[in-house]
Amino acid sequence: METTPPPLPNSTTEADGSAVVRVLSYNVRSLRDDTGALARVISACAPDLVLVQEAPRFFRWRKKLARLAGAAGLVVLSGGGTAAGPALLCSLRATVERTEDVLLPLTPGLHRRGLATAVVRFGGARLGVVSCHLSLQKDERYEQAGMVLDRLAGMGVEHGVVGGDINERPDDRAFRRLAAGLQDCWATAPWGGEFTSTPAGPHQRIDAVFATKGVEVLGCGVPLGHPGVSADDLRAATDHLPVLAVLRVPAG
Repeated sequence: METTPPPLPNSTTEADGSAVVRVLSYNVRSLRDDTGALARVISACAPDLVLVQEAPRFFRWRKKLARLAGAAGLVVLSGGGTAAGPALLCSLRATVERTEDVLLPLTPGLHRRGLATAVVRFGGARLGVVSCHLSLQKDERYEQAGMVLDRLAGMGVEHGVVGGDINERPDDRAFRRLAAGLQDCWATAPWGGEFTSTPAGPHQRIDAVFATKGVEVLGCGVPLGHPGVSADDLRAATDHLPVLAVLRVPAG
């Protein structure tokens, strides 16, 4: 039986300049499913940032991604076809300092991978943001996890968040590599549901949000039972469940 999780804090800027930021990571399967359901799920989570995987990459991909963002009350920040799939959406609360789409080294015979990255500000808090979708091949996936950490470390910000489809479980090498350098937000402050695959029968956690050590994780998990998020919409929207994290990012 589906239970209602305790409410997560709303987005806010606090008196000391720190910011409570809602971050959603979501594999949207190139918008091949019910985009109305997808937009409803995203909107109900009230995110400040959406870290997308498998955004449209081909014919009219910019228009398709912009249409999804608009339906969810957001704007496109970066990524999509220029990052080989990862993308970033944001609310108008975010002040954007810079964005960069990164293509990772191509292994012959394997799918091209990339990163959508940005530096944004909320109040007095600066945050580096990375959306990733790691390889299906285990050795390449492990190397890409290191590249994600290197990219975040090189962004020149003290605080950062990474969200993505890791394509493996927490006990596996690439996931452990990310969790060794960052906080695994579900493990730090579990909330809602744990498993992200598949919507029809969740049995494994292969999608995650990670944060740097100085960020306070207020709650993280799949928004099962969250107000406005229906089980029908979660099943219809795409072939992954989303991960919602609420973070307190220090000022400065």
